[in-house]
Amino acid sequence: MSTEQKQAKPKRGKYSNDFIPIKNISNGMITLDTNEKVTGVKIFPRNIFILEEDSVYTILNNLTNVYNLIDYEFWIIAADRPVDITAYLSQLQLLYNSQTNPIKRKLIMDDINKANMFTKNNVVDTEFFLLFKERDMEKITKRIRTLMQSFANAGLQAKQTSNEDLRVILDNFLNGGQTTSFGTVIG
Repeated sequence: MSTEQKQAKPKRGKYSNDFIPIKNISNGMITLDTNEKVTGVKIFPRNIFILEEDSVYTILNNLTNVYNLIDYEFWIIAADRPVDITAYLSQLQLLYNSQTNPIKRKLIMDDINKANMFTKNNVVDTEFFLLFKERDMEKITKRIRTLMQSFANAGLQAKQTSNEDLRVILDNFLNGGQTTSFGTVIG
């Protein structure tokens, strides 16, 4: 093999994300090497099963209508995000230290113990996303607006994905939910 042939070979990294065709993540969109953008909406969870039976059926029927109206390829993704309650634990500890009433101290300590149990068991918050791929910015804007309105009509709140949301999704798929920092330039 000549020197020119060796130089023409693309360099392969040792990390799985070196093989992912992503140019960047900005403005709530993943830009691929093909200049297509992956974006969508984050759908906020709602426990509809605590509602009256008629309300549950109405919301489920409305959701069916939302999905049936989508005339493009899309993905529904559930991603786990680690829950960080260290600030909450610090506030509880300060409250406990300032409290003199033994009954209130016991109640606060119960809350501290419960919070510590959550942190030891790697508690996560499950988030839901509807993503799609598109090149045309006008179509992207229209789709996001329509999705947000459709989910609102179905009784659910949705917003456009953020850069952080998209990074969490990628971390879930590529790194088993572990946030990575390799390849990051710190200056």
